[in-house]
Amino acid sequence: MNPLTRAQKIQPHWWRKSLIAIVFGLTLTYGIVATFAWFGPGGIDAVMKVQFNMWLISLIWLPILAFSFLFKTAARALMYMLSANAVIYLLFICLWCLQ
Repeated sequence: MNPLTRAQKIQPHWWRKSLIAIVFGLTLTYGIVATFAWFGPGGIDAVMKVQFNMWLISLIWLPILAFSFLFKTAARALMYMLSANAVIYLLFICLWCLQ
């Protein structure tokens, strides 16, 4: 087996990846939960939905934090996080306008 070259390895930018995952992962999670809260079953006024949404935040955010370390570089993590944020917030705005 050939050892991996430096370019093939996952780069150890863990500090930057952590900050990106904390900040942009949380905004992504808020976008996902907001989309579910407003446009999910029962709408925003559904009974017990507030508590469910609060618990849903941690269930979505923690895997995003964990998977952020699988990106090769912090720049790639930032690019994907910003893209995912843009997609979810555009979806939210489109659904809001269609309502």
